[in-house]
Amino acid sequence: LPHLPPSSALKESMTLKSGFRHTVFSLNGDKYTGEWQDNRKHGIGIQMWKNTGAVYNGEWRFGKYDGYGTYYVLDPESKGYVWKYDGEWKNGKKHGYGIYFYNNTAVYEGEWSEGQRSGRGKMFHENRDIYEGEWMCDKEHGEGKLLYANGSWYEGSWKDGKRNGSGKCYNSEKGLLYVGFWIDGEAKCGTLCEYEKDKAPEPSKCKFPKLHLVDPEQVLKEAQHCYHSKSRQQG
Repeated sequence: LPHLPPSSALKESMTLKSGFRHTVFSLNGDKYTGEWQDNRKHGIGIQMWKNTGAVYNGEWRFGKYDGYGTYYVLDPESKGYVWKYDGEWKNGKKHGYGIYFYNNTAVYEGEWSEGQRSGRGKMFHENRDIYEGEWMCDKEHGEGKLLYANGSWYEGSWKDGKRNGSGKCYNSEKGLLYVGFWIDGEAKCGTLCEYEKDKAPEPSKCKFPKLHLVDPEQVLKEAQHCYHSKSRQQG
């Protein structure tokens, strides 16, 4: 006689879902229509959550979003479905290239890594400011340009969401361009000049920021030392 698996193992293998299934309902009312493998969502399928009304339509891998897919949510005003994220996934998180809709006016389009904006991308803010450039861990990081709604802009280096390093900033209201160095979002050293002043709505005179010594006491000591050295040489 051929070797037969134990009855418990046979029953378990019979209850495992594999291949395409019509709609499968969970006890909480959630439902899934699509492909399975070894009792896990695997392949192409649509998941709908009863409590939130959210829907995922796309690729799965062993029970998690993986591949290309679109995540929809219910719009409280229209009661219809709207895109929340459309793009690539990996191990249940946004990963690769995709578009995320924060609301009707705030949108990010670009690269993701483990659910965070990382790589190159473009962010359309709700106030109509636009950032295009590099990201890391969900923050502006690397080289990028921020274009403000009023026409002003900053282009240069970023770190942890702040201006850091070399860059240039144009003030459209005054027609001034600052080229210099930033630390933690503050301009520290650079030059200021008129730039496209004829396009500025209220042209004003170019005002340079006050210059401060990094270490006044040290500079004074060096000046005194230099003075005494010259005095001894002349004496």
